[in-house]
Amino acid sequence: MNIVVATPTGHVGSHVARSLIQAGVKPTLLARKPTVLDPELLERSRVFEVDLANREAVLAATEKADALFWVSPPTDDDDPLQGYARMANNAAAAVTTHRIPRVVFQSSVGAEARHGFGEIDGLAHTEVLLDQTGASVAHLRCGYFFSNLLFDLESLRQGKLITPWPLDYSMAWVAPRDIAGVAVGRLLSPYWQGRVVQAVHGPEDLSFTEVAALLSEVLGRPIHAERISEAALADTLRAIGRSDRQIEATVGMSRGFLTGFEPELPRNLLSTTYTTLAAWAYQELRPLF
Repeated sequence: MNIVVATPTGHVGSHVARSLIQAGVKPTLLARKPTVLDPELLERSRVFEVDLANREAVLAATEKADALFWVSPPTDDDDPLQGYARMANNAAAAVTTHRIPRVVFQSSVGAEARHGFGEIDGLAHTEVLLDQTGASVAHLRCGYFFSNLLFDLESLRQGKLITPWPLDYSMAWVAPRDIAGVAVGRLLSPYWQGRVVQAVHGPEDLSFTEVAALLSEVLGRPIHAERISEAALADTLRAIGRSDRQIEATVGMSRGFLTGFEPELPRNLLSTTYTTLAAWAYQELRPLF
């Protein structure tokens, strides 16, 4: 079975690749920088050096694929939505050209709205294009990644958990490893077909106040949640060189969730995974402090 995995160095893709190998599959990995892959992973995989924005490279690497795990990574385009559109077109072209029968796409909660969610709109567009290929497609609508906390290490070391969301706003938080588990199950299973939308919500919904309290306990230091305004977030992004369109794509993600939005798929057996934020933080975050 030839299962192609995009972004095998990512928080989810790395677990997908490892789990497929443990299941006896020799995956095909599309890596922008293959040299950063674990040597053991390289030995047990077929590896292509691929920029997912390069159509010819994507087409060459996905030939004879039996299944595809697709992730559209963040883009450096001045307009991120254009970057997502280009990668979406490449994914759809690969599926159509090679008649790849099954695709698992790492999407996001909010994509069901189709518009008004900033960068997530790019994932919504990808869902639409993949649906048009005629393949069996599973869209994984994922919650807020635990690993996003790794981008806030400097603030956390100062005792602050900064967010543009209201501090009592509760949403799904999920471990990347759990997303990978759902993805691998879909990639290996012959028991589904057609269009499937599956939420991956993690074990519980959490507010940033609750997350700060939990991190205080895990890290052994006081962490306080602090809300910043859209303007303050935009100023911070502008200070590190982000363009106006890039800033809007980031700010738009949080804005979309504050319009009375409710996820299309509820929390239930299919959407609830097991790894708690505390368990993840003890393993991944605590050693960094």
